[in-house]
Amino acid sequence: MDHWRSSIELSRPFWEDYRDSLLGLDGESFPDARKLNTLLPVGLSSGGERPIRFVPANQLPGVEYEEHILRTGEVSTREKSWHDLFNALVWSRFPRLKVAMNAVHFRELGSGREGRRGKQRDALTLLDESGVIVVSSTMEYLDALAGRDWMSVFRDNASAWHGEIKVFVIGHALLEKFPQPYKSLTAHALLMRLDDLFLEKPRVMLLQMLDEMLAERLLAGSILDSPASLSPLPLMGIPGWWPPHEQNDDFYEDQQVFRPPHEKSRKAPVYKQQNLIQRT
Repeated sequence: MDHWRSSIELSRPFWEDYRDSLLGLDGESFPDARKLNTLLPVGLSSGGERPIRFVPANQLPGVEYEEHILRTGEVSTREKSWHDLFNALVWSRFPRLKVAMNAVHFRELGSGREGRRGKQRDALTLLDESGVIVVSSTMEYLDALAGRDWMSVFRDNASAWHGEIKVFVIGHALLEKFPQPYKSLTAHALLMRLDDLFLEKPRVMLLQMLDEMLAERLLAGSILDSPASLSPLPLMGIPGWWPPHEQNDDFYEDQQVFRPPHEKSRKAPVYKQQNLIQRT
């Protein structure tokens, strides 16, 4: 019988922030809610001040997902669900941001017209499902990403992805696709400019700082007011995320994947470290 992790090639670079957690989920059987609870930081509470914990979905029939988390701390988790497993992994890496996202979802319930979710909740859902955080101290790179200048940012500045540009995956639906990645796999990116002193910190520390910083600003209402706050990012264009020998000019000239910006499209914002103020 294959181990439940056998389909995941953990050497691939996009598993960087989740590799240790996946390896730490020992045992031959698929992790259940009880096992996933061991990933959570001690003392993590919902916006309703209830301890966050994963609970089997069959014990929570018919609950309103976001409202239930805020009021009880219980995160409905389906048995043997890859989607929910990866959601739990993101909770373990971005706990404060996930709590803040839940609180804002709850705060914005009913804000949309005619039963729609509203722009901010749409943005939160995109980040939660298919989001990445891209940070750099160089505006040239972030502007190229926002402007979809793929050849420049991926080919001409390929070396920048070894340290000057860092990517943190937050979307659990993206993680679900990584066992079988495909060329057109595209994320919604939150672009941030950070000082070099921040970027030089160990990755785990930088991740924790981003978690705290983004959670604070999300609750304050200064980021993610609409889906336009996020920029499309074809993930397999990142140097090393697809077989390097295939990432040539022909690869990046495939406009079915690396699409140029629409004539009337607006660039997504680049958020700055100082109070995460959106550039004008």
